[in-house]
Amino acid sequence: MASGAGAAAAQFRAVGGSDEDVVRRVLAGDAPSFEILMRRHNQRVYRAIRAVLRRDSADVEDAMQQTYLQAYRALAAFEGTSSFATWLTRIALNAALAVVRRRQRVDALELSAEVDEMARGAREEGPEDRAARSEAAELLERAVGRLSDDHRVVFMLREVEQLSTAETAEALELSEENVKVRLHRARLALREILAEEVGEAAPQAFTFLAPRCDRVVRAVLSGILADARPMRS
Repeated sequence: MASGAGAAAAQFRAVGGSDEDVVRRVLAGDAPSFEILMRRHNQRVYRAIRAVLRRDSADVEDAMQQTYLQAYRALAAFEGTSSFATWLTRIALNAALAVVRRRQRVDALELSAEVDEMARGAREEGPEDRAARSEAAELLERAVGRLSDDHRVVFMLREVEQLSTAETAEALELSEENVKVRLHRARLALREILAEEVGEAAPQAFTFLAPRCDRVVRAVLSGILADARPMRS
């Protein structure tokens, strides 16, 4: 796992045969081989859960652990009509939705307290929130920097400096209609630029890095070895 989950997944795809072969070995009593399945699919499980929970948190790792434990206990029910990865992804999504439902119950209980807190002022922004906001700001700054001069200056005045259309027109000695047209074109261009940048970064996004991968695997293996092995139906 030295180079991250992607390298580990490739490594574990090369050992132990197909997913179905590994499943048969685990069902035959080789519980430690379940680690091969976890290492192979950690990235996909992480991204599926992350897509539902929307932000990274301890809940993500908890949901991953629940996914693997549920999959292990239900392994005998895996019939192979779909791929193991698809079967596991469905379990992951259900585990993530369970977290959402739990959050909703907690939110309902804490609503009045949260309202009081909001009345006193917004909650302090955490390090993760600050980092996410900083990354988004950097992405937007790069995209704005790629706009043409005419479009960039209108966008900056209208959207960043929050000048009105009339004030922008006056500052740039343009008609208000011209300002509106340039702003519209700037927004369209930004969409294309952002889509391009995000598209290039997508394969590297939401990576599940080695230390966390190891932590989830250890926790699940501990639970598996303390549990009864999956039974054949």
